[in-house]
Amino acid sequence: MDAFARFAQPWLDRAATVGADPEDSDEVRLRKTLLVAVCVLILPISLVWGAIYLVLGATAGLIAWLYLAVSVGAIAIFARTRDTAWLVRVELVNILLAPTISMAFVGGFVASGAVGLWGILAPLGALVFGGARAGLRWFAAFVGVFLASGLVGELAGGGRSILPAWFEATMIALNVTVGGMVVFLLLWQFVRQREEALAALRVEQDKAENLLLNILPRSIADKLKADSATIADQFAAASILFADVVDFTPLSDRLRPPEVVGILDHLFTHFDLLAERYGVEKIKTIGDCYMVAAGVPTPRADHARAMAFMALDMRDAMHAEDGVAHLGLEIRIGLNSGPVVAGVIGRKRFLYDLWGDAVNMASRMESQGTGGQIQVTRATYELLRDEFELQPRGTVAIKGKGDVETWYLVGRGQVR
Repeated sequence: MDAFARFAQPWLDRAATVGADPEDSDEVRLRKTLLVAVCVLILPISLVWGAIYLVLGATAGLIAWLYLAVSVGAIAIFARTRDTAWLVRVELVNILLAPTISMAFVGGFVASGAVGLWGILAPLGALVFGGARAGLRWFAAFVGVFLASGLVGELAGGGRSILPAWFEATMIALNVTVGGMVVFLLLWQFVRQREEALAALRVEQDKAENLLLNILPRSIADKLKADSATIADQFAAASILFADVVDFTPLSDRLRPPEVVGILDHLFTHFDLLAERYGVEKIKTIGDCYMVAAGVPTPRADHARAMAFMALDMRDAMHAEDGVAHLGLEIRIGLNSGPVVAGVIGRKRFLYDLWGDAVNMASRMESQGTGGQIQVTRATYELLRDEFELQPRGTVAIKGKGDVETWYLVGRGQVR
């Protein structure tokens, strides 16, 4: 089979260029290639078939040559018009009538060497190029023409043929084996190319899946693919972190755009790795602000603890040689815990986001915080005080909340 593929591939490649259109999709290109390949493959068979019949005195050979002339003309017209539907109709009628009608002139079913079996290519072609319903209609037409022509030949010739007896047996063997081989090879080629197309489709689907998972958590992406209804969940306990680069706006004014993007990409990529390490969910970036949460979309009892570990690593990475110290940046971090609502908004450029007072307070902890420090609320302090070192900052004026008591998360281990 591999040897056949190596022999046939150059011809198939040439067939693919007949009637080709640069705007064709992969599926349309595949169908055109297969259609032209079928037509071209039968041409030499019809030439030899007609010549042998004529040499042996059977004028039915002219029908084979008529098929050859019609097919060549149709392919030539198709090369200019690129009208696939027209070529399919012409070729289906051509292959349905030429071999089956020949039986009427050469004594019927057996006397003709079962040449009418080639007409089965018509319903097979209709099945491939027109679908199941078209295939059924053409199969019914094949059965009707095949039986009618065969019976006419049997009645007119009395079951006798002008062809030698040995030739009848030879033609039956050849028509069954060669015709079967043509059908098999064409279907094999179609299946092989279909498998290649499906494999390429799976690769593209995997790419799309990975892109979606870069935007949404896996559980949310699975929900979105299964149901287009609004996705919204209530979480009784989660921790939210906001981190912002100190004085980044004046810095960005002095840098070229590629440098600004490069710095943020390097910084946030490092934060993404930390998020993966601690199993927390990156929510979004807004300019030079990074938002991440623990306890969503999968609830976890240690949400504050996981968020605290990540916050400390983020702060320390700003001055670590194996972190992002070379960027020369400083960050403010705000952390809060409490109930949140989470969901997906929009139907284009999906965004998984969080809402609620706990989110607003976490944002205020960052914006009203101090460079190089991790500021937390009492809610988070109560969850961390038994395992982490926290220092009271005092009260901070928060818009809409008044004076709010806050702490700095200093490190691991409680100081007593």
